[in-house]
Amino acid sequence: QLTWNLYFVNLIQDKHVRSFTLFSCIAVNVYVKIFTNSPFLVCMDLALSQEEVIDPNYLWIGPDGKNLEGQIYTNLTETGKLMVMGFKESMSGAYTCTLSHKIIETDTQDETEMLEAYKFMVYAYREPDYTYKISVRFTTKECKLVANDQFFEELKKILDNIISDLACHVIDPSYKCHSVKRPKHSLLHELFVSFQVNPFAPGWQEVCNQLPHDCEDATNMRVQEARDRIEEFFNRQTYALKHDFQTLPTIHYVDHSFEVTRIDSCRPGFGKNDITHNDCASCCVVCDPGTYSPNNEVTCRTCVRTQIKQYGAKSC
Repeated sequence: QLTWNLYFVNLIQDKHVRSFTLFSCIAVNVYVKIFTNSPFLVCMDLALSQEEVIDPNYLWIGPDGKNLEGQIYTNLTETGKLMVMGFKESMSGAYTCTLSHKIIETDTQDETEMLEAYKFMVYAYREPDYTYKISVRFTTKECKLVANDQFFEELKKILDNIISDLACHVIDPSYKCHSVKRPKHSLLHELFVSFQVNPFAPGWQEVCNQLPHDCEDATNMRVQEARDRIEEFFNRQTYALKHDFQTLPTIHYVDHSFEVTRIDSCRPGFGKNDITHNDCASCCVVCDPGTYSPNNEVTCRTCVRTQIKQYGAKSC
């Protein structure tokens, strides 16, 4: 507010300026991946950029109300473009720019000072962490077969071994046996197996520590590779049953029963909001002031006991 007051005082004292007009526009949402540089925020609209601008002057104010000129984390060009470098949760908020320029009447040389205000709501975001929920089915002789439990325990060991070098592991494994009647077939018994492929097996932090800032992309690549390996494993079961066995095993894989669903989670302090942040609906966006996220949920909670003023709160 003090900066604005001083600016108006200087403006009024300038004897060459006859009047001024202030224009403002709706805030534009901008999303910046955490630890990266923001795109250049332009202190000018498209229409004005196509015109001659006389004596332009740019004043950028950050979320904390301070002038951004000279800040070590900003790149501010002489044409009023702003880049925020190494973006963090705490840098989220409103970035406003006031562009002052003159319109000079050709015949009278009267000057009109024009003020254009531009507002950008800039939010830090992360890519969600991926976990894959997988379900498969196996035909068995009967649901009370003792070998069903033994088979399931062996299957878990095999799957974990396939992906152990990726710092991924199988979590929440379970199975149920059901009787299935298909058209033109006799009654069958099948094991409905489900589990999740998770990228946070013991040792995953050491993998992340080898990266300069964050490891979301690498983590998601690892769990994608784990998912692909497991799918390939079940595809090989189909091939083996058709080519390597003259008599089918008592328990064997049901062809084409592999199904996979991706489950997203957000890091603490981040969440998804398709309504508020529909331009970045698939992103985990930093929690707004007044909300928080203490764990890996996909939504930010509202704090009812006290007012949180900062972005990215992990507790209330």
